[in-house]
Amino acid sequence: MTSLFEETVAKIRPADTDAVQAARRRWDSIAKPLKSLGSLEDIIAKIAGGIRTADVKLDRKTLVTFCSDNGIVAEGVTQTGQDVTSIVADNLANGRASAAILCGYCGAKLIPVDIGMVRDVPSVRNEKIAHGTKDFLLEDAMTRAEAVRSIETGIRIAFEEADLGTQLLAAGEMGIGNTSTSSAVACVLLGKNAGELVGRGAGLSREGLEHKTEVIADAIRRRDPDRNDPVDVLAKVGGFDIGGMIGLYLGAAARGIPVVLDGVISETAALLASKIAPAAKDYMIPSHRSSEPSADLIFQELGFEAPLQFGLHAGEGCGAVLMFPLLDMACRIYSGMPSFEETHIETYQSFDNEE
Repeated sequence: MTSLFEETVAKIRPADTDAVQAARRRWDSIAKPLKSLGSLEDIIAKIAGGIRTADVKLDRKTLVTFCSDNGIVAEGVTQTGQDVTSIVADNLANGRASAAILCGYCGAKLIPVDIGMVRDVPSVRNEKIAHGTKDFLLEDAMTRAEAVRSIETGIRIAFEEADLGTQLLAAGEMGIGNTSTSSAVACVLLGKNAGELVGRGAGLSREGLEHKTEVIADAIRRRDPDRNDPVDVLAKVGGFDIGGMIGLYLGAAARGIPVVLDGVISETAALLASKIAPAAKDYMIPSHRSSEPSADLIFQELGFEAPLQFGLHAGEGCGAVLMFPLLDMACRIYSGMPSFEETHIETYQSFDNEE
């Protein structure tokens, strides 16, 4: 019997290039200087390709924040303990965390999901796979079955939102220790050593960073993930939050919904998703440039550029939600501004290819 994971991957199609070109023609017909909104025009055109029509609407937006704990924290690779994960998750559910406040301002829906926290938090949607992953220095972070289950959790949530008419999704995460998991995954996928990609996370000292780097390098040697098998990489050195975001990306792509990436953990999940289904990249919208060392290399691998350069490292989905108002405003111009013909202005000519 085919699994939800396999069925979803089989449904993912590349973007509709005709819709992309129609959107670009629409931009070029608007009574303003050609390409004057820069990458915002490219993003709206990309969204058109994903939804397979140049009639772009982004009125219904949802951030899904996957919350989980990571057993690697036992190795002293973080500044804070795992109790912080559940506290922030509860704040997300009750409108007190950064991403929740941003969603309130933007009129976006927020779904915090317990996909693997150590503590149970009644205010948070319960999709718990286990009470945290295992310490991947000592054993695999999760079983392969748990990895697939985490991906399928994200797929189901994406499908639910599609059925509700959501037009734009965003992926976020909350979990102490998840810059360790994302660094380990990135090292495997990019073929880099830990010294090149491990960062300070939420704020380690120089000595703390050195220890974290040594732990991750040792763990990768011990676990020996297969870089050609994304699920194996997730299971051996990843996190449930990463799995949930992979599923959200795959589910969104299968249902033709654009999804905004957040920071480095979200980007790492996007890289894994693209290894599973390359066409899933056609539905991903980058938001900001993370300050973690692996972020630029991940974007290079994905072929993305980050529109926002704020030095963010807040997590939760904050950077993704900051894109929502920008996309709203771009969409207003795209759909509401009159054309050159309607305003009786001579159409601008493009000389981009002139030598």
